[in-house]
Amino acid sequence: MPLANQQPFSREDAVAYTEQLRALGLASGIDRMGVAPATVMQRARETLHSRKAAGLHDTMQFTYRNPDRSTNPEVEVANAKVMIVGACSYSTEQPDEPSELSARVARYAWADYYESLRNGLSVIAEVLQADGWSAKVFVDHNALVDREAAYLAGLGWYGKNANLLINGAGSFFVLGSVITDAPLVANERPVDDGCGACKRCLDSCPTNAIVEPGVIDAAKCLAWLVQKPGVFHREYRVALADRVYGCDSCQEVCPPTIRLGITAKPAVVRAWVPVVDMLNMEDAQLLETVGQWYIADRNPMWVRRNLLIVLGNIGTAEDDSVRNVIQQFCSHTEPMLRAHAIWSAARLGLHQFIPHTDHDPVVMEELRNLPEVRLG
Repeated sequence: MPLANQQPFSREDAVAYTEQLRALGLASGIDRMGVAPATVMQRARETLHSRKAAGLHDTMQFTYRNPDRSTNPEVEVANAKVMIVGACSYSTEQPDEPSELSARVARYAWADYYESLRNGLSVIAEVLQADGWSAKVFVDHNALVDREAAYLAGLGWYGKNANLLINGAGSFFVLGSVITDAPLVANERPVDDGCGACKRCLDSCPTNAIVEPGVIDAAKCLAWLVQKPGVFHREYRVALADRVYGCDSCQEVCPPTIRLGITAKPAVVRAWVPVVDMLNMEDAQLLETVGQWYIADRNPMWVRRNLLIVLGNIGTAEDDSVRNVIQQFCSHTEPMLRAHAIWSAARLGLHQFIPHTDHDPVVMEELRNLPEVRLG
């Protein structure tokens, strides 16, 4: 193939080079490949700005932090021509639930599915660089709206749950791109909508966070709330159920996703984590256990907060290990953990562990709003 300093680069060269790189990506473990023009993603930019103005992002940052940057590939690679977009499936079969008290993990975090995507895209970037082109990999990065890149690359359409549904394979995919100045052949026609009248995702959302087709109110979305620092919104704690990280509800009912998903087979998956054992871990061990999860400031307190809520939702007062950990956290030195432990103690009817008063306003607010004892 011609190098960057060898002109002209004909249409035939571009077509052949594009196909060569696509085949290389597929051979390197990527499930779907496409190419999008590296122009400003105007639709995504306007959407980010409007939803941010409406407060639908809550306090989420990521691509909301700087929409003008995350929708302009040329900010990252000067004179960028295209984005080579890859998708790797995480549609792994559901393992059996353990017999011990366990919390559920969202499917995309069962293993490091981003690793194979990053590796495959890196192979493509290395070839481009060796051929004299600029190329930079972006995987799970706030500098690029990856769903819009995949949409423009012709990989799929936006579902009513705001996820990108890969044509013929559903939404259980992680996405990433290589931005390059190589003049490859980009997709010219996005995929048509495939949802039709279906609204199962809207009906299945446990907190009604999908406020209209394709629009998510982050302040209600469990996938965001488990990552958000601070007091977990009291209104959504029961809806959290046994989830400790992420939420798959809107995808697990999506017909294309459950019928057409490409089954991935990583060597080790972790769909469940032991609630009491993790609450008893030291900080370093707990952070090592959660591995690639996004934890705000890598502070294990937020994992423990979620686990304490789960304990109130699925634990039993007759279980000595549950009683011991609730008692321990109701008198914890950290007010944030005391507060959520008190909520769980009330849910389980363990009022003997709940203090009558507290010097911290966060804890006092919990004491003023104790939930009823959970039935069943």
